[in-house]
Amino acid sequence: MPQNILFICGSLNQTTQMHAVAQHLSDHNCYFTPYYADGIEHLAAKAGLLDFCVLGGRHRRDTLQYLADHKLPIDERGAGHKYDMVVTSSDLIIQNNIRGKRLILVQEGITEPEGKLYRLWKLFPFLPRYIANTATNGLSNAYDIFCVASEGYRDHFIRKGVPPEKIAVTGIPNFDNLQRHLKNDFPYRDFVLVATTPYRETYRGDDRMTFLRRCVQAAEGRPLIFKLHPTEHVERATREIKSVAPDALVLTHGNVNDMIANASMVMTQQSTCTFVSLALGKETYTYLDKDELRRLMPIQNGGVSGERIAKIARRLLHTPMHILEQIRKRYRPRPRWEADAI
Repeated sequence: MPQNILFICGSLNQTTQMHAVAQHLSDHNCYFTPYYADGIEHLAAKAGLLDFCVLGGRHRRDTLQYLADHKLPIDERGAGHKYDMVVTSSDLIIQNNIRGKRLILVQEGITEPEGKLYRLWKLFPFLPRYIANTATNGLSNAYDIFCVASEGYRDHFIRKGVPPEKIAVTGIPNFDNLQRHLKNDFPYRDFVLVATTPYRETYRGDDRMTFLRRCVQAAEGRPLIFKLHPTEHVERATREIKSVAPDALVLTHGNVNDMIANASMVMTQQSTCTFVSLALGKETYTYLDKDELRRLMPIQNGGVSGERIAKIARRLLHTPMHILEQIRKRYRPRPRWEADAI
């Protein structure tokens, strides 16, 4: 009998990840919603004050457009149906109407370094997790299983306090078959690609001009293409780029992974796409530790992560709630749902 499954989206990356899982659950009633919140965060999002994050702005517009383009059923805030299971790509907020339901968390991509705000949250865990951005991904402990990108990330999340029995190494959609980007229709080749990070839009420090000058210097006369993050202040970012690299091409849309595949060098600040650059053997400059990124590199499984996660979802969906409650309370061990998936 078909059951109701809610997929909570976010950025376009998160939305396409959710779709990749749902495609393998087509015998159930799958519904999608943009990311949402409750209480004061919901009011702030409605007022347009959170347009820099997945609760509004371009992220929400892109998600709604993608869902419409692919004719996927939308249930805003999951308000229209009773759900048997929820799949989400972020647990920075656990929405009121999904608490207690069967819940799968899927790692969206790279996690933030453990900076001052992360340490503040560790000292005062009653603070909202989102103050530390994705550094606190996975730390809600509100889910039944957390599908992660690699064994390296499994160790990473265990070190941060995630119960080992809640983690399944499945790979993650969009980053599990990076070689496919070598065949693309992006029209430029042999350039230096710069992928920016919206530090300022998320209230973090960014010495952008120093970074831009470093990009120009590293390019050594090669063509420069800048791919702006979706939440960047486009006018300001473009003005700054043109002040030091007047001939540079500035892009606000397009598949950054295809761009990386065609580039001779890639420069990032702090971005999941750095994984793509390293996986494709590109000369890479980044603020991040490249050796650590190689340890965390998402497993390459030919693009079957969505199917693997869906198989786990089926096992969870077929677990009676009274059994699941016993597993949650550790009265009985969690079955290795992932054993059938991998």
